Amino acid sequence: MAAIPFRDAHKRHHTIVKTCLNPTIGNLTSTSRPPPPRPPSLIGIFVPLRTDKMNGEDPPERPEYITNIINGLERYNPEAVGSLEGYLTEQCEQKTCDMNANRTLLKLYQLNPDRTKDEVVTNILVKAMTLFPSAQFSMALHLINPSAAASGELHEALTKLRALNSQLEGAQYAQFWATVDGDDLCADLIADISGFEDMIRHRIAQLVSQAFREVKLAHLESWLGLDTDATKTFVMEVCGWGVDGDGNIKVPSNPDNEAKKAEIREDVNVDQFARVIRRSWEETV
Repeated sequence: MAAIPFRDAHKRHHTIVKTCLNPTIGNLTSTSRPPPPRPPSLIGIFVPLRTDKMNGEDPPERPEYITNIINGLERYNPEAVGSLEGYLTEQCEQKTCDMNANRTLLKLYQLNPDRTKDEVVTNILVKAMTLFPSAQFSMALHLINPSAAASGELHEALTKLRALNSQLEGAQYAQFWATVDGDDLCADLIADISGFEDMIRHRIAQLVSQAFREVKLAHLESWLGLDTDATKTFVMEVCGWGVDGDGNIKVPSNPDNEAKKAEIREDVNVDQFARVIRRSWEETV
């Protein structure tokens, strides 16, 4: 089957393995499973800002049949690829993330190169990118078959994604939005990820809340990639922060941005000093 160009990826409907959500995997199981319940969206543009870190490693809403694949022998069965690809499609549509399951899929691609799908690989990396700053992107990247990523469209896509992730990890948010907005390939790569820009903005806001008590509105505009009115709306309705008359964003205090008095105490007794003095005297003699 011919590869689908990335620039046409957003035009096609997600049909990958929709029928594989309840698979019969080889000879390991013969009973069908009911479709898992659709978990609620974890993040959206006009919902209260979450101050806790989204669990992208082992989310509690993971379906039981996926847990069985990850923790059992089915993680090595090529037929499990369909189930994991279908689960990734759910993550992309429902704004959830399960990197443990996604790395299991990449490992199966390593063992079965003929089943590798470029678009699935890039979707996993884009989902990992939304969890910055973390090692999730690097861990997923190192599971990609080097021979498959050495040339062609996948190589170009990986180069672009590495650059975007580097900008996020380095807090170069203005450059990140400029790259995303001005590059057709970037638009194609994130097209399958529902709410990608909103998730990135939430992560940026969480990091800002951990480091600042006050920040200029103009700075936050560039960091969030929004105009003035949209930034104020995001700040007040999503984050619950305030904006004063001078254009300053007031971030409420929290355990991360509060100034704390640090008191360092070291207890040294006379016997310890005596040993040091004696050792110095002996060396001199």
